Amino acid sequence: MSIDLAGFLGVVLLAYLVPGPDFLVVLRAAARDASLGRAAALGTQAGLCVHTCAAALGLSAIAARSALAFTVIKLAGAAYLIWLGVRALRDARKDDAPAPRRTAPAGGRRNSFTQGFLSNVLNPKAALFFLSVLPQFVHQDGSLTRQILLLGAVDVLVGVVFWLSLVRVAVRLRTALDRPAWRRRWERATGGLFIAVGVGVAAVD
Repeated sequence: MSIDLAGFLGVVLLAYLVPGPDFLVVLRAAARDASLGRAAALGTQAGLCVHTCAAALGLSAIAARSALAFTVIKLAGAAYLIWLGVRALRDARKDDAPAPRRTAPAGGRRNSFTQGFLSNVLNPKAALFFLSVLPQFVHQDGSLTRQILLLGAVDVLVGVVFWLSLVRVAVRLRTALDRPAWRRRWERATGGLFIAVGVGVAAVD
């Protein structure tokens, strides 16, 4: 079984460098607390595991051929992103909110993991990535299921390294976000971006 891992790694790295819903979820969580950022990062990669298994089993292909299934996934993902944006804008109105806690509670980590997981699972572009990109790197002379699982595992591992590196950079925002005025600006900015991305996902044909 011959797989072009070098070429695949280049495409995957480029995909991670382009900001999307996962990027916003991880960045916002990490700006609050490093442990929240790590939880969100692991959540996104858990969602990617779902797409990998679905592609290996052929479920993604079935969903892609069904206009109704694709539309449902797309609208659910868009609604979730818009909800995250509205919640961020709501948080920005809390002028007298205390500075972020230095130690994140376990419940906060679970919520961050869930946000990361849902942002990836409900992102139709993640499913389409496996349908449009992965076939370029698999070969008919081997087990397609094994090749897809292998490439998916590589994608997940690369993402873990990328997101954890982003978390290390993003935690530096916390000093600025300890100031209520800066925190309000940050919540407005990320809230607006979430809503814009959600609208964009819903508008995709």
